[in-house]
Amino acid sequence: MRAGADDSIPPQYLTDASGYTGSGSKLFVPNDEAGAIDVLNAAREQREPITIAGAGSGLTGARVPQGGWVLSLEKFRHLEISEGRARAGAAVTLLELRDAARPTRQFYAPDPTEITASVGGTIATNASGSRSFKYGSTRRHVLALRVALMDGRVVEYRRGEKIDFPVPPIPVPATTKYTAGYRLEPGMDWIDLFCGSEGTLGVVLEAELKLLPLPESLFAGVIFFPSDEHALDAVQAWRSVAELRMIEYVDRNALQLLKERYPEIPAAAAAALLIEAEGDDIDSWEARLQSAGALIEASWFAMTAHDRERFREFRHALPEMVIAKLVPSGFLKMGTDYAVPIARNREMLAYYRQRLEAEMPGRYVIYGHIGDAHVHVNLLPTNQAESTTSSRLLTEFAKQAVALGGTVSAEHGLGKRKAGLLALQYAPEHIQAMRDVKSRLDPEWLLGRGTLFGG
Repeated sequence: MRAGADDSIPPQYLTDASGYTGSGSKLFVPNDEAGAIDVLNAAREQREPITIAGAGSGLTGARVPQGGWVLSLEKFRHLEISEGRARAGAAVTLLELRDAARPTRQFYAPDPTEITASVGGTIATNASGSRSFKYGSTRRHVLALRVALMDGRVVEYRRGEKIDFPVPPIPVPATTKYTAGYRLEPGMDWIDLFCGSEGTLGVVLEAELKLLPLPESLFAGVIFFPSDEHALDAVQAWRSVAELRMIEYVDRNALQLLKERYPEIPAAAAAALLIEAEGDDIDSWEARLQSAGALIEASWFAMTAHDRERFREFRHALPEMVIAKLVPSGFLKMGTDYAVPIARNREMLAYYRQRLEAEMPGRYVIYGHIGDAHVHVNLLPTNQAESTTSSRLLTEFAKQAVALGGTVSAEHGLGKRKAGLLALQYAPEHIQAMRDVKSRLDPEWLLGRGTLFGG
């Protein structure tokens, strides 16, 4: 089967945003469902491993082939907006979805930092992001999935349709979000099985997604604090504010890094919180800021949608700058995606800080979704010895997160780079249950070989 095949795979299909690279023998870019099924049938008949290539914004190597074929769904770009829902092909980006929904006064709630991520990729990882504090992860907003299976069928699963085979319950971490391995529970929805399966069970071709009404007004700001303790106290105090939909954290080291691009960051700032709340109750927020000891005069507040977009770019600059620091030294992005129960948030942060100051002082930044007790620690090694130390610390941090009742992946998935963490999260019998589901839907283990389970 040669239709749509390219024996010379362009390099952009062989890497992801973390810098992880791989190799493959053929690239297929089908025009439609029939073409995609042809590729999957040929892969099954020839027992050829096949990797689904998303937009490339991932950080774990799930879309990077380690041999075999690559299937890109970049031509699956159908997008239709209606009241309360959107119909989107796998290749539609979150940016395109946002811009198409906005004229109808609607929005798609999941908000991963990378807005060029594709709908298919965010479903594969059950992505979340800054607004998950209020709205939860991708899974909660999927109404239907159209999926190509390895047995040659295309099936549309709607919310409420239950799997037709028995599975044991898998322990769920006591966190607000997680995406490490398959979510399994008896009588679960098919949609919940595919969300977060990282392209290892089927190929998501199209999705029907829930849209919400745009808020009439928003209060948003980058709030600076004179100390980390002030910022953490504010998180604790504001967590119960009903209209708050985003609360993001930036530590002192991350602010120092950002000053290269944003020199107007106040010198007295030791931490920052990026917040977004529905409504315009400015008086209440002014009282909260004063009570929290925030540097109110030095903080930034959004007056327009343009200002809010500038704050999003401010937050997105961090992962960009981290990668830019590492590339000249030849290192991959080295960061955590761990989350812990809300009650253990401060404890985990203190653990991070103690170990990092002891072993990598000045060579790390911490930022992210503190409202979900899910911050990203990013290490910045400058030589091989520091890289080795960084790898050891990342494993140590994963074990600590699990010990506190947390998860080794809250939104990125495990892919190939972090597949080894699955055994830190789950007992052998739980992993075997996941493998049994994989064998049921992909008996030859061809889809996403090496992703999630390694090997």
